[in-house]
Amino acid sequence: MVVVMSPDATAEDVAHVVEKVEGVGGEAFVSKGVVRTIIGLVGDLESFHHLNLRTLKGVADVHRISDPYKLVSRQHHADRSTVWVGKEGKRVPIGPDTFTFLAGPCAVESAEQTLEAARMAQSAGATILRGGAYKPRTSPYAFQGLGVKGLEILADVSAATGLPVVTEVVDARDVPVVAEHADMLQIGTRNMANFGLLQAAGDAGKPVLLKRGMTATIEEWLMAAEYIAQRGNLDVVLCERGIRTFEPATRNTLDVSAVPVVQATSHLPIIIDPSHAAGRKDLVVPLSRAGIAVGADGVIVDVHPDPETALCDGPQALLGADLRELAQAVRRLPEAVGRAQAHDFVGRG
Repeated sequence: MVVVMSPDATAEDVAHVVEKVEGVGGEAFVSKGVVRTIIGLVGDLESFHHLNLRTLKGVADVHRISDPYKLVSRQHHADRSTVWVGKEGKRVPIGPDTFTFLAGPCAVESAEQTLEAARMAQSAGATILRGGAYKPRTSPYAFQGLGVKGLEILADVSAATGLPVVTEVVDARDVPVVAEHADMLQIGTRNMANFGLLQAAGDAGKPVLLKRGMTATIEEWLMAAEYIAQRGNLDVVLCERGIRTFEPATRNTLDVSAVPVVQATSHLPIIIDPSHAAGRKDLVVPLSRAGIAVGADGVIVDVHPDPETALCDGPQALLGADLRELAQAVRRLPEAVGRAQAHDFVGRG
């Protein structure tokens, strides 16, 4: 069951609902969005019905939810959500009315490389900078990232360019330091089911970009998002980054059908990651076009000033003519599906 509070509900109103629910042996999980607060209830439904929750001050509505993911479902939240990323006055929207372009180096290698990649991304129209300070790799011998030094570089580049930063966190113990330097926390495919990390990210007070696990069903993915929402954070953006199939021609198979399926099921925004899906730069632009066509709320790609020397995922990184072609696609195609550019709304959230 879910209790939807009215936009003008006070903290005392919310606390009163929680007190009532806990008084009959239930649990209440409070999640705050941009416009209103939602309280997910766990316990005996019959006891909740006897509370007459709809009559309590500040309560707008009460819904019985059949989906296992209560807080991220559209059953109680008919309108799709917009998540705002960045600091006050410079926030960038990701949601149903806009198309958002996120780009940057897969891994932070140096201050010079990161700044150059950020300038490339910005000139192509990106409004959010992606970059990895911590890199969970299949091989323990591969480059694992610069850690805190990489976070400091990202923060400096953000200050220099004005771009908000999204970066991956791989360990719950690192959440505080990553949240200190980044505007958005990314949970990668290998950690989608790391429930302790999901809960820690939900507690951090920053928007979260949640990538789909490479073998996860859509329901499992949404249940992972529920872990974050249950900690009080509804500012979650889903990212379809390709799933593992029998086909070896690409690194993973980008599931474009996941975009409309998720949008019909959940109110959370969803973007695509064609770089990590394909693992090949020649497929990034075509897959981006496909994602825009099916209604994705944004695209996140790798760019690098010198892909041949990249310490991580060089074969999929864009520059030069490839980046210009992508810039043209993300500038022109969203309008065809009724989307405005995110940069037109920067700072309004």
